[in-house]
Amino acid sequence: MAAVADLRAELLRIVPDERRVSAGESVLDQHAADLTYHEPHRPDVVVFPESTAEVSALLAYADEARVPVVPFGAGTSLEGHVIPVHGGISLDLTRMNAILVLRPEDLGVTVQPGVTRSQLEAAAGPHGLWFPVDPGADATLGGMAATNASGTTTVRYGGMRAHVLALEVVLAGGRVVRTGTRAVKTSAGYNLTELFVGSEGTLGVITELTLRLRPIPDAIVVARAAFPSVEAACRTAAAVIGADVPVTRCELLDAVTIAALNAYKGTSFPEAPYLFLELSGGIETVRELAEDEGAFAFESDADPTARARMWDARHNALHASLALAPGSKAMTTDVAVPLSELAGAIEHARLALDESGLRGGIVGHVGDGNFHVAFLLDPSDAASIARAEALNARLVDDALARGGTCSGEHGIGSGKRAYLAREHGDLVPLYRGIKDLLDPNGILNPGKVLPD
Repeated sequence: MAAVADLRAELLRIVPDERRVSAGESVLDQHAADLTYHEPHRPDVVVFPESTAEVSALLAYADEARVPVVPFGAGTSLEGHVIPVHGGISLDLTRMNAILVLRPEDLGVTVQPGVTRSQLEAAAGPHGLWFPVDPGADATLGGMAATNASGTTTVRYGGMRAHVLALEVVLAGGRVVRTGTRAVKTSAGYNLTELFVGSEGTLGVITELTLRLRPIPDAIVVARAAFPSVEAACRTAAAVIGADVPVTRCELLDAVTIAALNAYKGTSFPEAPYLFLELSGGIETVRELAEDEGAFAFESDADPTARARMWDARHNALHASLALAPGSKAMTTDVAVPLSELAGAIEHARLALDESGLRGGIVGHVGDGNFHVAFLLDPSDAASIARAEALNARLVDDALARGGTCSGEHGIGSGKRAYLAREHGDLVPLYRGIKDLLDPNGILNPGKVLPD
């Protein structure tokens, strides 16, 4: 305890505010875990900086003192990214939440990392603009950049890398660097902006982001269709994308997930695999392609309230599943495969899930080949966790064999480090070289991304 008291005293010299340098029990617990089964681990101290200068001073001290630093946003990541597995400082950036400059004429905005997705939408909406990257949770934009978040709209707009034009980043020793410009294209030098996007806080701390905004579409229709099997739904999704229908979202929910949503949200969908879609045209083409695969209960609606209600249900899929077993935690797979391999990969996943005896459902952003199997676990049951990890590994191996990836959007964190080695083992030495160059003392989010 004396060491923690000494650390807090040193940090108070940099951030002289008792409220912003905390070792309180509840604050430590809040920063010790994420939404999943990963074992919690408390930081020693939580610090709430309010400026880039404070972040720089904190990192300079931490680097000299060899104190681990783990950036923290909304805590909604799913692979243990924000868990301080080696203690140290949890750097909570939520007080850095200003929208610095909104430039409607440039379709751009500059924000601090603690700005949330909904906060930006509220500011951009009156200008006819929106920020389309939608991971479901109301995450902070700094956290979304750090994990290269994507989600339901990626099939049309792409993920965070497609929307980050420039960054301000504080390196491990406190040096502040700026990457990129406000221009939407550049051929000047190495692309360090995209290097930091998706680096999960292991290469630097993002303190400012310049982002692209998009015009709000004029006409939006939502549709949903029930199918006799998840494979039929996936074949339809591939056909819709191949027909060049202007799709904004294309989401799969299996029968288990639909049943959970009915119980959790009071909906009354038939308990069958579903596609939820959002598009700006081509509804009859979608209907025909769905019916070719045996779809039933096809519905479409242009009413904004109906649209919001449908996507609210989709975004609550994980919470609905967890409600089936109170006290449980989730392990969520995140493989992505080429569209031509999607139906086969999901069939393999469904059979493997049935054979495992684990309870779980399948959802996915199937328009871009990314799907999730969510297992419900007792975090204290080591045998159950071991079975789930074995199944996860089986799905990753199958995805890699199909030309896919171990992580379409959740990132690596601490949960998928072994899978990164399976996918990119030949590149791991290069990754280590980059890490050693930018963080030679290894203080930034240690125990994440790179395999031991």
